[in-house]
Amino acid sequence: MHCSVVILNWNGVDMLRRYLPSVVRHTLTPANKEQIEVVVADNGSTDDSLTLLSEQFPEVKLIPLDRNYGFAEGYNRAISLIDSDYTVLLNSDVEVTPGWLTPLLQYMDQHPQTAACQPKILSWLSREAGDQPVRFEHAGAAGGLIDLLGYPYCRGRRMSEVETDHGQYDTIAPVFWTSGAAMCVRTQVYKDLGGLDPDFFAHMEEIDLCWRMQCQGYQLVCIPQSAVYHLGGGALNYGNPRKTYLNFRNNLLMLYKNLPASRLWWVLSCRFFLDYAAAAAFLLKGQTADMKAVFKARYDFLKMIPVFRIKRQTLRQNARVSYPDTISRKFILLSR
Repeated sequence: MHCSVVILNWNGVDMLRRYLPSVVRHTLTPANKEQIEVVVADNGSTDDSLTLLSEQFPEVKLIPLDRNYGFAEGYNRAISLIDSDYTVLLNSDVEVTPGWLTPLLQYMDQHPQTAACQPKILSWLSREAGDQPVRFEHAGAAGGLIDLLGYPYCRGRRMSEVETDHGQYDTIAPVFWTSGAAMCVRTQVYKDLGGLDPDFFAHMEEIDLCWRMQCQGYQLVCIPQSAVYHLGGGALNYGNPRKTYLNFRNNLLMLYKNLPASRLWWVLSCRFFLDYAAAAAFLLKGQTADMKAVFKARYDFLKMIPVFRIKRQTLRQNARVSYPDTISRKFILLSR
């Protein structure tokens, strides 16, 4: 196979019923069926997902996992069984467009130093609401970036402010991270780097992987000639305190794991004050569950440092690039 499009599913029968038809229709053709496959890796679903797949999508390959391994380990287990040149990690709540895969694969074929790329990711809800132009989607937009303090943002999305798509990002551009909602990777590079870190469980594990790719000298890009529509919040809603917890904890783990020593401690020192400021802001808004999630995230981060110290030492010893030049030189909290 040249490419495997892999969708990780857990009790997402409604998502599969709504979005999988577009993936099959716009990905599999009589001309490419020997080169391209669509795969659903099922994380031990207990709903009717498996019945739906067998009855309505016989052309889709199924990889059944025995339980819910989360986003990271679920994908790792599935991709360990994939031998394609490229693997696309595609969320179950993504609707693809005609010809969406071709620009991604063509670019990857022509640029061997590119380890991963993503399409332009637009908001499914914005389109369904009839917005013209359509808004970008929070989780990826036109490619991911990261600022000096480790806060992720996107071309087309800063913090919670999301832009509408006026074509302002319609050129291929280098990015710091590609979204796990729709991420095309070189399968062997993914495997060589150990894939997604299962200790993250979910959230920011793709940014961590992209950081490791760049530390090995690879590049990442957004290919806006390809576009998909993402619902977003399919597994955890954006306002869910569990998502708050994972985002804060995993962001700290990612920084500890990947930053060189010359930058690590001043970044973590700044984040100590900023994270507690965020907790105070949640309290003032009456979002006490989110406030508690920040405290728990910082506490659990400290507990996990012994495990991540070993990972950090291995990564820093093997890094070919100490500090990727795609890290922004700005502070996103201060920029407008």
